[in-house]
Amino acid sequence: MKKNDRATVVTFGNFKGGTGKTTNSTMIAYALSGMGYRVLLSDQDPQANATSLYLKTKSEISDEVVSFNKTLMTAIQEENLEQIVTEIKENLYLLPSFSDFALYPKLLEKKFVNEVDRVQYFSKLIEPLKEDFDFIFIDVPPTISIITDSALYASDFVVVVLQTQERSLQGAEVFTKYLQSLIDDYSADLDIIGILPVLLKNGAAVDLATLENAKEIFGEENMFNIVVKNMERLKRFDMTGITDDDMHDRRVHESYKAIAAEFISRLNAELERVSQ
Repeated sequence: MKKNDRATVVTFGNFKGGTGKTTNSTMIAYALSGMGYRVLLSDQDPQANATSLYLKTKSEISDEVVSFNKTLMTAIQEENLEQIVTEIKENLYLLPSFSDFALYPKLLEKKFVNEVDRVQYFSKLIEPLKEDFDFIFIDVPPTISIITDSALYASDFVVVVLQTQERSLQGAEVFTKYLQSLIDDYSADLDIIGILPVLLKNGAAVDLATLENAKEIFGEENMFNIVVKNMERLKRFDMTGITDDDMHDRRVHESYKAIAAEFISRLNAELERVSQ
């Protein structure tokens, strides 16, 4: 059940590691797939944590262990990403990353003299995939790099993931300011859907204070209304894959269905604003 003519590309980012970018991009994608949207998660992090989570999820669902004849770098060199797109479950697909994706910047240096061409290359590679999906989510490393620049240039929108700690707040500030420089330097065309808060500790005074600081910095209207609570079951998913076996699993899924619904609402509002 495809709902859009061409995929909307969304990068989840913050220049602070460990803020929950991978967890939230993969879980929101999972929730949207359950709502009937066709979603591709593009893992652009050489650490491949999203790839690991989704392959474990596929194994949990189907008892199928996936092996690949080609890596992401090979697919890029052959200019055919479609050949490694992997179905995880109904409506949910993965463009897997591998450790050799760390060599992507060197490939770009050899292939292109112009830095703009380097940044734009990934956008051209994923263009053929847009016809098959409603959303392409990109998970990127928490660093300023050509990998992150390429993902952002290819994106229509960004979700800034903000864990409730001071360094994450600083990382989010730097990230949002960096987006403007990317727009200026490469004529990137992207907007921020919102700042998604992720609690480090539920109800802790420091977390609540960080949330208030974030509202002052970014504006309350730019913050997701739903705050991602600290849920121990999410840590278990990293080991087992995403499961739906008991009340604890279902509590996580209900939470992300609500977040996914707000994501759609915010996206529609942003699309309407841009079209006016």
